[in-house]
Amino acid sequence: MTLTLRVLLLLGLCWNTISEGPPSSPKSPAGLEFQLPSTNYETKDSYTPGPIGVLFQMVHVFLHVVQPNAFPEDILRKIIQKKFDLSTDYEKVVHYEMGIIVCATLGLLFVVLMPVVGLCFGLCRCCNRCGGEMHQRQKRNGAFLRKCYAVSLLVTCVVISLGIISGFVANEHLRAQILQTRKLAGSNFRDLRTLLNETPSQISYVLGQYTTAKEKAFSDLDNIKSLLGGGIQEQLRPKAIPVLDDIKAMAAAIKETREALLNVNKTLGELKKSTARLSTSLQDVKTNLEQSLNDPGCSVQPERATCDDVRTTLNQLDDNTNLGQLPSLDKQIDNITHVLQTDLSSLVQEGYKSFNDIPESVQNQTVDVVSGIKSTLNSIGSHIENVKEQISIQNKLTGFSDQIDDVETYVHRTLPALEEYNSYRWLGGLVACSVLTLIVTFYYLGLLCGLCGYDRNATPTRRGCVSNTGGVFLMVGVGISFLFCWILMIIVVLSFVVGGNVEKLVCEPYQSKKLFQILDTPYLINEEWKYYLSGMVLNKPDINLTFEQVYSDCKDNKGVYTALKLENIYNISDCLDTQQFTQNVSSDFENMEVNIDNIVLLDAAGKKNLQDFISSGVDRIDYGAYLAETAKTPTKVNLLTFAHGLEEKANQLPQGSLKRSLASNAQTVRMIYHGQVVPLESPMKTLHQSIQDLQHQSSGLGVKVHSIISSLDAAQNFIANSLSSVIVQETKKYGNMIIGYFEYYLQWVKISIMEKVAACKPVATALDSVVSVFLCGYIIDPMNLFWFGIGKATLFLLPALIFAVKLAKYYRRMDSEDVYDDVETIPMKNMQTGNIGFHRHQTTQNL
Repeated sequence: MTLTLRVLLLLGLCWNTISEGPPSSPKSPAGLEFQLPSTNYETKDSYTPGPIGVLFQMVHVFLHVVQPNAFPEDILRKIIQKKFDLSTDYEKVVHYEMGIIVCATLGLLFVVLMPVVGLCFGLCRCCNRCGGEMHQRQKRNGAFLRKCYAVSLLVTCVVISLGIISGFVANEHLRAQILQTRKLAGSNFRDLRTLLNETPSQISYVLGQYTTAKEKAFSDLDNIKSLLGGGIQEQLRPKAIPVLDDIKAMAAAIKETREALLNVNKTLGELKKSTARLSTSLQDVKTNLEQSLNDPGCSVQPERATCDDVRTTLNQLDDNTNLGQLPSLDKQIDNITHVLQTDLSSLVQEGYKSFNDIPESVQNQTVDVVSGIKSTLNSIGSHIENVKEQISIQNKLTGFSDQIDDVETYVHRTLPALEEYNSYRWLGGLVACSVLTLIVTFYYLGLLCGLCGYDRNATPTRRGCVSNTGGVFLMVGVGISFLFCWILMIIVVLSFVVGGNVEKLVCEPYQSKKLFQILDTPYLINEEWKYYLSGMVLNKPDINLTFEQVYSDCKDNKGVYTALKLENIYNISDCLDTQQFTQNVSSDFENMEVNIDNIVLLDAAGKKNLQDFISSGVDRIDYGAYLAETAKTPTKVNLLTFAHGLEEKANQLPQGSLKRSLASNAQTVRMIYHGQVVPLESPMKTLHQSIQDLQHQSSGLGVKVHSIISSLDAAQNFIANSLSSVIVQETKKYGNMIIGYFEYYLQWVKISIMEKVAACKPVATALDSVVSVFLCGYIIDPMNLFWFGIGKATLFLLPALIFAVKLAKYYRRMDSEDVYDDVETIPMKNMQTGNIGFHRHQTTQNL
């Protein structure tokens, strides 16, 4: 306990820095995360005895039954305060120790009485009393008694055997665990050295991580072009880029409109010429047919009717379109061409360029500010290095390491003697268990020989050698029991008193932390200090620093700062006070002047160009007329159908010039269809689709352009009026990000020093190793199991020897037996008939 306390005190004195309370874990900035390397220790923080633990628990239950009283806190407090007086407080001691005293008293009675009883028993048998007479009276229930005695002795021997086995197991376990003590001590000392050696490196690592934070800040400062400039750019992007994209799309639309107008105008001109040729060709056919119908053959029936039918269809041979009346688009094309004289696309690219130049402009204007901030951050690094030099921990740790070496030397010098004593103790325990084993072996042999050699037809004087040997074995066991059981009981009583009290007064209170709670009693150890530990460590006895809390914190692997509440002495904020530096950095960012006044999304020439596009007249073209004409077929009737009908009518005529003329004209119509009508259909459809596209493109042109101009004015006004506030906002955000790295680092430093650096778990583990593992687990538990097993076996020797003495009469060969004159051989039968006379028959036997 003293060693543990000194470890904690030294670690507490190692700190020159600590703050006023454990802060909450800060949120890690993007790309910056610190992690203190973990320390691995050899000694396990828990001890499990293995399968033998079940037996240990059984002994604990027995002790709880024997000693159910609560832990005597008042008595222990008086002992610590040196106010305990046995003459006045003996009643409390007796009351608490009543169970152990009663058991110890019974054991002492056993120790005193068993030799006396054995002596008296031996003398009595020498006088042929107490079963010493080698004569056995025959009884009616003799066979039943023999069986009862045999079964009772067998059960008793089994119980004794279980106790002996427990004794052997406990004795060997205690020996093996004592041999493990050297390994346990070595691992604990190595863990303590690891704690002392790792603490300076942990402090150096924690303070050295400032370089990581600084490099991250320098990287972001060097990248101010994309971080700050890009941030400003992102704030303006939703306003500027959509407008520029719309203007860019409108510039492309103007070019596309001109191209579409040129194509429509060109195609329209070509179609006008083609439809004119078609009209001429149809008119020629029509004239030719009219001349043919004037033939004299058309004046007689039935040719006349056919000619009249042909004559009625001549009006279908006309052009169906009126493309010639559609106006030309030259005026609109000239207007668009005038608009395109101003390169709107180039003007839009200038707007894009002024927007994209924002990061470069920010970088150029902040060179001096970034240089000053870097200088300030370097100053913080120098301050951190000074703090590192102030924590002069190495000398103190070296001195305490020497004390650990001295303690380890003492332990290793003492361990051989402990191991030697343990070998003697193991030998003594082995002898005790062997004596019991010898006794119970004689009993087992007696039972075996007696049962195997017993002959129910043999008279007591004629019993066989095997049966007689069994009886002798039983009496030998009885004799050895009387010789050694009182010595075994002395061992049991001594180990019971010691082991039981240590278990109840040390092990159980340690596990339940009752011992710590007693030590934490105000004004107990020092009447002038309310809390002894806080007075010793902090020199402030009114602070609630308790042994229980320190032990629990160390078990949870918390830092020595948290465990010892060193915030009441030291303040890390004073040593790591970089507020002045961070204020300087904040002032540099607040005073940063970034002027971006050259962002022009589109100049006046570009706006005028858009307005001229509205005035080009593209949206005022009579697209309905164009679409109506281009949707028509080139001819009023399908010329192939007309030609086919004309041929049929010609076939109705007799041979002659009229028939030939009609057939010739029908062939001409077919040629016109294939040569002029078919080539017109595809351009007509293409022209119709082009006009529809142009109509759709120019639909709402004025609204679109006015919307673009309105959005352009709004974006330009936002840049003119709100750019300065955007710059201030983004500069503050950027500055907070840079400062946030160091705030996060300082917060991490505080948390690491408070909760992780010099984590005192090895100290709690060392204390557990001494008390819970070595004393209670290695020594007391096996010792208690040893006396429990040996005590149970010794106690059951008493009924065993009684049963053995009784049973030996039925196995041993007697010197004399009962001989009856009546034919009846059963004494009870003779008594019932009145013939109770008998005489003793002597026989000679040698054992």
